[in-house]
Amino acid sequence: MFGDTFDLAENKLLLLHIFSELDFPISNIKLTEIILQNNLMNYFTLQQYINELISSQLLTVKIDEDKERLLLSKDGKMVLDMFKNRISSEKVAMINAYLTKNKSQIKKEISVSSDYTLEGKENFIVDLKVSENSATLMELKFLVATQKQAREICSQWKENSSELYPKIIKMFIQD
Repeated sequence: MFGDTFDLAENKLLLLHIFSELDFPISNIKLTEIILQNNLMNYFTLQQYINELISSQLLTVKIDEDKERLLLSKDGKMVLDMFKNRISSEKVAMINAYLTKNKSQIKKEISVSSDYTLEGKENFIVDLKVSENSATLMELKFLVATQKQAREICSQWKENSSELYPKIIKMFIQD
């Protein structure tokens, strides 16, 4: 009985620790990916804990361009500071190592987005975006003829945005 309660508390604190270490809002999907890749808990337990942390206002839901992002609240930070010694040092070390290795990739995935929608009966509108914090740095929308083209453009943007973004900016700036 007490072991279950301890695990529950430790897992919730671990989630707060992840948000503290990242220090930027992330989606539920991204958090789920982090947790499942590290075998920290199962999907259903994770979703329950997220909802409970939101309900208790330890996590905040931030709407950014119609996308929900989760963020550590001030109360969450305070609770984490008071009880972080209750998280096993092995789990902290494992998640810190993972975040150190993957933080820039996680941030890139959050700040770069690509999507497409059907326009009329035959064309597709491709929407490419680069954001930082909650500010849109650049957004491109254009029409393509096929879904295959739209998928390929979205894929290329996701993979190469760090190279393409400065090239696009440079095209408009003449030194």
